[in-house]
Amino acid sequence: MGEGEKKEALHTVSFSAEHIVPAPREQVWQWHTRQGALTRLNAPFAFMKPIQQAESLGDGTSILGLPGGLRWTAQHKLSQYREGYEFTDVCVNSPIRKFAAWQHHHTFADHPDGTLVRDEVTTRIPSAALESVFAYRQHQLIEDFSFLQRLADASLNTQPLTIAMTGSRGSVGTALTAQLRTAGHTVIQLVRGTASKGQRTWRPEHPDPDLLRGVDLLVHLAGEPIFGRFNDEHKAAIRDSRVGPTERLARLAGTTDSVRTMVCASAVGYYGSDRGDEVLTEDSAPGEGFLADVVVDWERACEPARAAGTRVVNIRTGIAMSGGSGLLPLLRALFSTGLGGPFGDGEFWFSWVALDDLTDAYFRAIVDDSLEGPVNAASPNPVLNKDFVKALGAELHRPALLPVPPFGPAILLGKEGAQELALAQQRVSPTVLQSIGHTFRYPTIDTALAHELGGERLWSPSN
Repeated sequence: MGEGEKKEALHTVSFSAEHIVPAPREQVWQWHTRQGALTRLNAPFAFMKPIQQAESLGDGTSILGLPGGLRWTAQHKLSQYREGYEFTDVCVNSPIRKFAAWQHHHTFADHPDGTLVRDEVTTRIPSAALESVFAYRQHQLIEDFSFLQRLADASLNTQPLTIAMTGSRGSVGTALTAQLRTAGHTVIQLVRGTASKGQRTWRPEHPDPDLLRGVDLLVHLAGEPIFGRFNDEHKAAIRDSRVGPTERLARLAGTTDSVRTMVCASAVGYYGSDRGDEVLTEDSAPGEGFLADVVVDWERACEPARAAGTRVVNIRTGIAMSGGSGLLPLLRALFSTGLGGPFGDGEFWFSWVALDDLTDAYFRAIVDDSLEGPVNAASPNPVLNKDFVKALGAELHRPALLPVPPFGPAILLGKEGAQELALAQQRVSPTVLQSIGHTFRYPTIDTALAHELGGERLWSPSN
């Protein structure tokens, strides 16, 4: 070893982790070869965003975006590739290469309980900074395969499907697309701009008659983000981006012979913003207010597909817990400054859902022909606002003592927006999913926050 190599070795550390995935080695390996694997394994709290996944684990290149416009380029080494058993990636671009000195060796071995996956890393990054990232990867891979096994055990469709999806580049759409692709399904992204490989151009006002040609299912997620100040312009955008485009897609789905199912986004806003302690099931009456009215019309817009004999599922979504988008990053920033606390007295129900449980609900709706109509995609354990912020404070090791007065959310959202979003009182039950024995990965708020914010522990045989 030369002097330069000795100096480099002195500054690098070795990190290793291993876990057992409940699936045969061939399946686990194949999962890693499919597009979407990098996205599924990317920890949302690690400030990295997949831009490109390698086409080949032998000699391909993956690219991740970093803050400040920097990129991490990972080159796979053919000399350390053995199909079905091992592959290696190395960070090759400056200045990240010099800082990280990163080499990651992945191995896959047969095990009586499935597949033993081992990660071995040499890097200048401290091991303490890697533990939460690799714990996330472990839990994600184990849970993804456990979910697929539950579908197989329920004798649900496991054959590859061709799925067209709007809103595929939003936070939910990105996660769902990756989950479907790693499971072997084909996802065609319906985009409003120029279409590239794996995409089709969707014009919401005038969709092409052949837009859904050869498609088995349509997943419709697109819509103007709801969070924002509830002025007339924003409210019009919320409604106009949902009702009309959904109705036109529903008509197209109903007249396209290949399309058997339409799964459409919806929201627990259907129930209104002030239902007290009432337990809200899919059979509960709609509430009052702007969002309730929009959601009622949004779901009704699917009727042309339903009337044509297409199976239609409306996923009424709670507040999604994602470490990389939406509410959690905002609250994390507030807590970091010591400003975290309940809204008012905190005595109102908060209906939430872990991001992976939300995509599981969509996935289940896609493959389970028994599901039809409204489906509440919310945790079976809603919490009071004060208990949510207490759990968040505990996860972030920050106090949750300073109550936020009601006028606080109103400054950002307007009075109406604050009442309909930040201060909404909704105790939602996922009754339909529970009735079919659906399992939630993260049924409690503390487990969901740990997964999304880096609080999980590395796997061990005792886990």
